[in-house]
Amino acid sequence: MTENELRLLMAESVKKCHRAIFDNYCNYVYAIVMNVLRNCGSREDIEDCVSDVFMKIYKHIDKNTDFSGDLKGFIGTISRNTAIDAYRSISQKNMRSISIDDENTEEFGTNERLVENTEKKELSRIILTKIKELGEPDSTIIIQQYYYNRTAKEISQNISMTAAAVQKRSSRARQRLKTLLKEAGIGKEGLI
Repeated sequence: MTENELRLLMAESVKKCHRAIFDNYCNYVYAIVMNVLRNCGSREDIEDCVSDVFMKIYKHIDKNTDFSGDLKGFIGTISRNTAIDAYRSISQKNMRSISIDDENTEEFGTNERLVENTEKKELSRIILTKIKELGEPDSTIIIQQYYYNRTAKEISQNISMTAAAVQKRSSRARQRLKTLLKEAGIGKEGLI
């Protein structure tokens, strides 16, 4: 979409202009946001961030009808900055501590529960480390499949591969991950 096309659509209808921008740049924005948030955000967090990006774009374009410059670069910058802000917010929310005085908190469990929770966290940390050792795009495929419940078709659209290639890489990556986990001393049946 060129600057002139944007002006013409804006003059015709703001709604049509917004729709055209969304249609042309949705995948681009989603790819940028997902790349920033894939390790900390849920699918809903990513979709919320994409919505925030388009709201910022629309507000800027509505206020500046004499928009000039590289539209794709502008959209990319807003996408990246908004995703970074969301990353910071999500990370801070995930790391926040709970006050003992908070009435909504559950009572602390026994030592057994504390040990169990610690073991689960350590296991999760080891598994994520081993997934990252698979390298790209295998680590992304495994994380998207098993942490975000995405289908091979959904993943293929985001990483520019066919769904069949994603399935094949996933199968190979699972086998390599199984070997890596066994080497790390994690050999629980049914884990993968």
